[in-house]
Amino acid sequence: MALPKPRWRDPVFWSMAMRLALPVAIQNLLISSFALVDTLMVGQLGDVPLSAIGMATQWAWLLNICQFGFCSGATLFYAQYWGVKDVKGIHRIFGIAMSLVMVLSLIFTAICVGAPAWAMSLFNRTPEVVAEGAAYLRIAGWSYVAQMAVSMIGALLRSTGRVKLPMVTACLTTVLNIGLDYAMIFGKFGLPAMGIAGAAWATAISAWVGLLFVAAVSVWQKNILIGPIREFFDFNKGMLTEYFQKANPVVINEVAWGMGTVALNLIYSNLGYEYYAAVTIVRTFENIAFSLLIGLCSACAIMVGNSVGAGNIHQGVEQSRRFMVAEPAASGILGLILIAVREPLIHLFNTGGALSEITYTSAIYILIIYSAHMTIRNIPYIAIVGIYRAGGDTVTGVKYDMGCLWFLSVPVTFLAAYVFHLPFPVVYALMLISEDYIKTWLCIRYFRSWRWLMPVTQEGRDALKTWKETYDIA
Repeated sequence: MALPKPRWRDPVFWSMAMRLALPVAIQNLLISSFALVDTLMVGQLGDVPLSAIGMATQWAWLLNICQFGFCSGATLFYAQYWGVKDVKGIHRIFGIAMSLVMVLSLIFTAICVGAPAWAMSLFNRTPEVVAEGAAYLRIAGWSYVAQMAVSMIGALLRSTGRVKLPMVTACLTTVLNIGLDYAMIFGKFGLPAMGIAGAAWATAISAWVGLLFVAAVSVWQKNILIGPIREFFDFNKGMLTEYFQKANPVVINEVAWGMGTVALNLIYSNLGYEYYAAVTIVRTFENIAFSLLIGLCSACAIMVGNSVGAGNIHQGVEQSRRFMVAEPAASGILGLILIAVREPLIHLFNTGGALSEITYTSAIYILIIYSAHMTIRNIPYIAIVGIYRAGGDTVTGVKYDMGCLWFLSVPVTFLAAYVFHLPFPVVYALMLISEDYIKTWLCIRYFRSWRWLMPVTQEGRDALKTWKETYDIA
């Protein structure tokens, strides 16, 4: 028996998807908007500070990638356990994941606060760039524990349908961060002008205020985050083993992908800090566009995970098919918008004429390239992060991401930059093309096989067997 075609006109589905996606999209849009304003303010100081902060924040980005791996492994359990309302199971998984992330955050803090110049020198050895970046890292490193804790708490709340509190927390920290940035970078409201160090202080202060806020509101609301302390750490060897079986591939995936991106950043930064400044500018707009798509992916992971965990396999499959079309369609629309307004966007960073011609022109070209490529780039994203992991398959994404990044994209980019000495926009385009086209084909083929359906609940396992027999799926 063949699978029926998905019903696209389903008001209940789209209503729930938007209810889950919009708060997450707004939350990430606020965070990305802060990054935009932060970069705009630092950009007024010139190419060197802009390049330095772009390199310095790679440490926070890499930590966030690692955290996302542990968090994604946990989210799989949250979504499927929430489908059968297993609150105790959710608490135990949260305890495991949060413990691991806090240890990791402390390690990153020790490196960036204790040896900031060394941390910066891994990206660039230009003395003025290293000095500016070290001044930023020495202070911003104190924000890592709070930032990661807020991210972990937000993932738990979103996976159980409480999407408003993470959004409000993001709004509070973003507004506070922007205000402190303005005051501390340029010396407003009686504060001294601290330049790039002011941006670091703003990041640290707002991060800890955000953690205190989400903790206080959670106590007041008595939401799912609140429970007996012993329940969060009452996990046995079997639960640890199951968590690591699902989480380890995701962590390996995210860390390997993050390190691959760091390798690409090293290639860019050593071609000249002007090019890296251009990449830093484009990434702010990339993050803003991506923040809207994260909302759809988050909704997909929650809805598909809930359905599979509760044993509603057919519903989960139908939901996944809809999201597999919705995400790239939204990406295409956003890409066209970015191309249409590219010059005014890049000009925002050059209102005072602080950017060099190389930085400005390169930013224009690579924004066009990225925007035209968005649809292809986000098909693997929704497949691996939104569907495969929600269905219980955390291994396949590792193969696709690591293979296409490390065996194709990184070597191709290196050869294009240092062997063939191609223009920087061509190097950037080849990086995208070599990673994403083969990965997109692999992801679509695997999605249609339905082998990513691997429930972690007994209800899901029993229902999957019946569903496969019904539709004669091997």
